[in-house]
Amino acid sequence: MEYLGLSYLAAGFGAGLIVFGAALGIGKLATGALEGMARQPELSGDLRTAMIIAAALIEGFTFFALVVTFMLATKAPIQTSPEPVEQPAAEQAE
Repeated sequence: MEYLGLSYLAAGFGAGLIVFGAALGIGKLATGALEGMARQPELSGDLRTAMIIAAALIEGFTFFALVVTFMLATKAPIQTSPEPVEQPAAEQAE
């Protein structure tokens, strides 16, 4: 249980990377969609729908990754049980 603090630190770092990546992805998605709407205003409804669906998928993946990250952070480390020591036969008879 001595490495539990490091797992919390790693989970925080992982969560930050996940959220940062999702923010970049949604930002690039919105940039592309808004540029497309500016160039062809008649397709703005279709572009908006596609943008919202893609943003929802990115957010869904982000939430899933966050859940996995925090589940791994709180997982107890594997502990091996010590092997039993056998006593000599002379000591067992007493």
